[in-house]
Amino acid sequence: MPFRFVHTADLHLDSPIASLAMRNGELAELVRGATRRTLERIVDLCISEQVDVLLIAGDLYDGSQTSMATALFLVAQMRRLEAADIRVFIIRGNHDAQSQITRELTFPANVQVFDGRGRTVRAGALANGREVHVHGVSFGQPHAPSSLLPSFKAPVPDAINIGMLHTSLAGSSRHDKYAPASVADLVAHGFDYWALGHIHQRAVHCENPMIVMPGIPQGRDINEADAKSVTLVTVSDEGTFAAEERFLAIAAFERLTVDLGSVEDWASMLRDIRAALEQRKERARADHLICRIMLSGTTPLAWRLHRDHDLLAAELQSVAESVGDCWIETVELSVVQPRGDEAQADIGAFAELAEIIEREIVPSHAYREELRETLSGLMSQLPREVRDLLGAEEAAEAALLASAAECGVVEILPKLAAVGEGDSA
Repeated sequence: MPFRFVHTADLHLDSPIASLAMRNGELAELVRGATRRTLERIVDLCISEQVDVLLIAGDLYDGSQTSMATALFLVAQMRRLEAADIRVFIIRGNHDAQSQITRELTFPANVQVFDGRGRTVRAGALANGREVHVHGVSFGQPHAPSSLLPSFKAPVPDAINIGMLHTSLAGSSRHDKYAPASVADLVAHGFDYWALGHIHQRAVHCENPMIVMPGIPQGRDINEADAKSVTLVTVSDEGTFAAEERFLAIAAFERLTVDLGSVEDWASMLRDIRAALEQRKERARADHLICRIMLSGTTPLAWRLHRDHDLLAAELQSVAESVGDCWIETVELSVVQPRGDEAQADIGAFAELAEIIEREIVPSHAYREELRETLSGLMSQLPREVRDLLGAEEAAEAALLASAAECGVVEILPKLAAVGEGDSA
């Protein structure tokens, strides 16, 4: 019989979804509960596939806010695996290291949680008697700026060796350094499989030895878009590894761009967006689809779309509900009015005002400085990781300011025109 295991990481159980909660409490609750339901599906997969082992390569929790209810839910799932005679190997990641409950929780006997000193544990054997050993090292503190590779023991001779490491790897531009290690260093250590965690995008970094970053099994926001999965691995009697993705997520986040270049009326726009949502929902590898919609192109609807953004958002959510198990996270606009369009001519003074703003005000030093001060005040109130997403370098900040200035003009003028129309009536 081959040796089989499921490899996952970064479940972030009960992770708070503040950005969604501010806009749609029901949607936020769906996503928050999705992390638990995805873990239940991972356990279901382990049982149905009769695997020998489940590997969880860090960040089961989401930091210091972990509740006892979260911990008890996790223990209940581990007991399901214990009843199925499936062993579980866990390493603590940077988020787990922040949680006091992580240290106090008592797991059933089938669960092995590695400590920061590093251990080697026999996990089973192939049909030919060749043993399988799992090596793991946990984070003792929330930060691990140095490599943890020196904490790993040498491979067990004449055995299958599996290493578990929570790491940002080396040179990952979007992540701080957490237990950095290069792929070359991992290869040189001599293990047959490296079960990694920390980076939320799946990647197979090497085939021999197999080095896998499984990615997050359930995305939590639009920055964790596209299909998410766990990795099911089979080790043959000859010692070869075969890995396959299994998609278990409850909800998938996706960016959807709809070109309105050939659309001239509101009803046609809604029809086209519905068709795009239906197509994307059919391809989604999750029960629910959560979309960030970008409307683009040159269309006579541009002015009205900017002016009536609240109506647009409400109508698109209604369209999504009619598709079924589909949600609109937000709606973004990148649409422009056709040149010489009659609707543009009717704007009159507002079109002239737009030209003055774009020509004289937006490029001015005083205006840019005021924008920069506003951005600086906002940045000071945000967590560091969010600040980095908005602009980690001076050039990125300048681009953000330029975009804000341009979008501000496009957003405010239609609303001023609407007020003017109301006054004239």
